[in-house]
Amino acid sequence: MHPFIYLIIIVKVIFIGLAISYLFYKMKNKTDDPKAKHIEFWKERMEFIFICLMSILIIHLFNPRTPQIVLPYEVRLLLFLFGIILLITADWSTFFHESPVLIHFQSILSTSKRF
Repeated sequence: MHPFIYLIIIVKVIFIGLAISYLFYKMKNKTDDPKAKHIEFWKERMEFIFICLMSILIIHLFNPRTPQIVLPYEVRLLLFLFGIILLITADWSTFFHESPVLIHFQSILSTSKRF
């Protein structure tokens, strides 16, 4: 299982490098540059590969037919980072723009009376 964990870490490091490179292009407003498009293309592919590899790892770890295993530090770290990445990359606009509770809360705040 260790080579698989190392593969996941390598893919993640590549993704981070590509994400930082693309961020520089985005800060300079050069996202139409062919090199920026190439970096974005591979960044998206690395993210997809990472999610697939992490999904395979989770399926393997939490398979009910396998005996309970103690997770090494690297696996716990990867699962922690995977959770953070899923929270960061989640489509938050779906929740915040369509939530009836949030809409009600916003209406209460926006119609405050002044004394």
